[in-house]
Amino acid sequence: MDDDAPPPALNPEPLRAQLQRLTGAPVALLQTHISWVLLTAHLAFKLKKPVRLPFVDFSTAARRKQACLDELRLNRRLAASLYLGVLPVRGTPDAPRLGGGAPVLDHAVVMRRFPDGALMSERLCAGQLLPRHVECLAERLADFHRGAAVAAADGPFGQPAGACEAALTVLDQLDDALGVDARLQALRAWVRRQGENLAPVLRRRLDAGAVREGHGDLHLANLIVLGEGEREEATAFDCIEFDPALRWADVMADIAFTTMDLQAHGRADLAFRFLDVYLQRGGDYAGTRVLRFFQVYRALVRALVAALSPPTSSAQSAPSGPRPDYLACAQALVAAGRAPRLLITYGLSGSGKSTLAQALAAQAGAVRVRSDVERKRLFGLQALQRSAALGLDLYTPQAGRRTFEHLLACAREALLGGFAVIVDAAFLSREHRRLFEHLAWQLGVPFGILACGADAATLRERVAARDAAGSDPSEAGVAVLEKQLATAEPLEAAERACAMEVLTDQPVDVPALAARWLAQPPAA
Repeated sequence: MDDDAPPPALNPEPLRAQLQRLTGAPVALLQTHISWVLLTAHLAFKLKKPVRLPFVDFSTAARRKQACLDELRLNRRLAASLYLGVLPVRGTPDAPRLGGGAPVLDHAVVMRRFPDGALMSERLCAGQLLPRHVECLAERLADFHRGAAVAAADGPFGQPAGACEAALTVLDQLDDALGVDARLQALRAWVRRQGENLAPVLRRRLDAGAVREGHGDLHLANLIVLGEGEREEATAFDCIEFDPALRWADVMADIAFTTMDLQAHGRADLAFRFLDVYLQRGGDYAGTRVLRFFQVYRALVRALVAALSPPTSSAQSAPSGPRPDYLACAQALVAAGRAPRLLITYGLSGSGKSTLAQALAAQAGAVRVRSDVERKRLFGLQALQRSAALGLDLYTPQAGRRTFEHLLACAREALLGGFAVIVDAAFLSREHRRLFEHLAWQLGVPFGILACGADAATLRERVAARDAAGSDPSEAGVAVLEKQLATAEPLEAAERACAMEVLTDQPVDVPALAARWLAQPPAA
């Protein structure tokens, strides 16, 4: 057929009937506003509807074929096991079929069907979305972003003005959909201020290669857990294939969708667990400066989708739970950005600083910067690579200065982005502690110290076990601990006044600790 002919009104029912005859089992037909999906027991066949909408044009067979090929290519980056190929649909609009020798009518993306309940939206609703799932996803996305194609600095994608315009356009559409709403007016004013303030930052990030060909639609219903037990893996599918501008964006705009959606569904703990692992894996702490802006934008997008979608019955909404109030989520994100605060850890090797800092960051909603990981990053090492095996000494005075300067820069960006920050390091030197206290003073944010302790025997036991396992970024062994015991500079009286002292050789009430930290007033 002529690929540029007017769109045929393809009837998917004959395809369903054909598949039912071939498989001998019922075939489900699902549809969205732009697709039909036929589900057999093991496969899914996805066809593009011949529609022309403000955000997508599938009005010709040529466009639909290209969209199918793009969908296959793009989604194989993250979900190669699910995306099997593109299959021609033959016959006529009223009698389409898969296979045979009739003229090609259309095309379908062929996917491996994943089990019911595999979506993160479904798992969350069922209480089965675990920290290890979001950690696995975070590592996968960090690696994906690192290898993704980079946008040209002078190209059409990722320009600072475009980010603000996109958010304002969504607000205009929400105005049309919802009518007068004071929340929208306040959010519009915030978006405009942020667009102006962040323009130089977005420009620097574009120039530095932070705008890449990402996924574009990383909400919970496009995230999935596959496999069982130790073979479980988390990834994303169904990326934006029909509009390059929606997937070519700052990498923080990509993960903003995931972190926002987790928070909107009441799981801020998992959002910050995801963020912690993503940042440790990729090191893009500078991106925290723009993350909140993109989170609010993503919340507005989901609010618009909800406003334009027909209401569902409780039975229909059960698999993924009730829709969150995304406008309320956007408001909460804006409000949270007004209360950054800084916490540094203090304690000897083996005192439980990192374990407690990780739990506290998830509970309190904070960005954690870990010295053991960042020190290695400065030397070009992965978190679990051993420096001694490569003949490197990461603990010289010069390396220490570089490390703390880097930690300071990371913390500053996240604080300016409106986040609470935990800097996870030993901080046994008063000089290092004063650097971060001064940063808090400069930015006018509360400063605190999380002082972790345990008896010497417990410290030695923990450090020896950690060293033997080789599964932690820290390379501080027993010899380092003995040196620390002899040379650590204790907290001064003024420091103890803003310190939370915790003994980690007994259970720690992390929620109470988080509440205590977040209630700390600014230093005088």
